[in-house]
Amino acid sequence: MSDREIDQQLVERVQRGDKQAFGLLVSKYQRKLARLLSRMIRDPAEVEDVTQEAFIKAYRALPAFRGESAFYTWLYRIGINTAKNYLVSQGRRAPTTTPTDSEDAESMDDGDALRDIDTPERLMMTRQIGETVNAAMDALPEELRTAIVLREIEGLSYEEIASVMDCPIGTVRSRIFRAREAISERIRPMLDIAPDKRW
Repeated sequence: MSDREIDQQLVERVQRGDKQAFGLLVSKYQRKLARLLSRMIRDPAEVEDVTQEAFIKAYRALPAFRGESAFYTWLYRIGINTAKNYLVSQGRRAPTTTPTDSEDAESMDDGDALRDIDTPERLMMTRQIGETVNAAMDALPEELRTAIVLREIEGLSYEEIASVMDCPIGTVRSRIFRAREAISERIRPMLDIAPDKRW
């Protein structure tokens, strides 16, 4: 049974009044949704609050969920909209700089290959690349950043991203391409790659 089918069964149980089934969905997606929202909202306590609010909205809207998209696609859309509304209510937009932690840096670079040769110089270069990638992502316009995070970090397909972002698939492809190009521009000098080559 696929993940999507399991989710659909849990959704149907929730729709029949089984609150424990919703708890299973929360357990399954809470960290993923919080990680996605942390790209928009920096304060961990705020991320936790907005994630919880997104799940509350999802729970209230679940009776109307028909399964036309995957549950997590639907949930991510609710989460992104909840985060955007939160930022607007606070008179803010997503920050353009952030401190980088090692987990972020490791998830953003070709970590396995670089960690095998962990000389001090290599480790420093890995960290600098991770910081540069994170800074480049943070500097992207919100729609490009959201698209690249959903693709590269969350692993969603182009179709799923189009559903989450409520836009045509061609727009998703364009946003991801532009995001990759912007990130590539920033790290190309560090990797000594010719301008006509992609990393």
